[in-house]
Amino acid sequence: MITVVGHADLKPESLALVERKLRQALDRLPEGPEGAVGLVRAGAGAGLAFGRAMVGAGRALIAVLPARDGLMTPLPRSDADAARELLRVCLCARLEAFDPAERSSRITADEQLVAECDRVLAVWDGSSTDGCDATAHLVAYARARGIPVEIVWPRGAARRRARPVTSAAAR
Repeated sequence: MITVVGHADLKPESLALVERKLRQALDRLPEGPEGAVGLVRAGAGAGLAFGRAMVGAGRALIAVLPARDGLMTPLPRSDADAARELLRVCLCARLEAFDPAERSSRITADEQLVAECDRVLAVWDGSSTDGCDATAHLVAYARARGIPVEIVWPRGAARRRARPVTSAAAR
């Protein structure tokens, strides 16, 4: 399986750029088990771009949605439209116990997805983890477990909130 981690705050015009780069990365992968199925926490930005790229590549997608006591919980408004689109195109949806409004809970859910997968595509501008975004942490988490990570950040991509890039070497 393959998953994506990355920025949710992509500018609208960057979404297509990121989707195209993700599709190129998927097209380079063999059709075998490593990249046959995509696992994504349903939401805006990287998750939506990944879902579109997986479907465009003819690969199966599993959307992960938040749950409490076995019932789906509401998503933040910023993720709801993206989640609806992903639910229309995914092979199946899976409920996971996490609170989408709580940063640490989202990070734990993402760590679980990464741990289940054979490969990670990271939609990452190289910025460090901060109070809102944990992409750098998730990239390090995957690498520490020996899971291959491919950084996807196309020329011209931008986020709604600009953050300083730590190092080009991180890419």
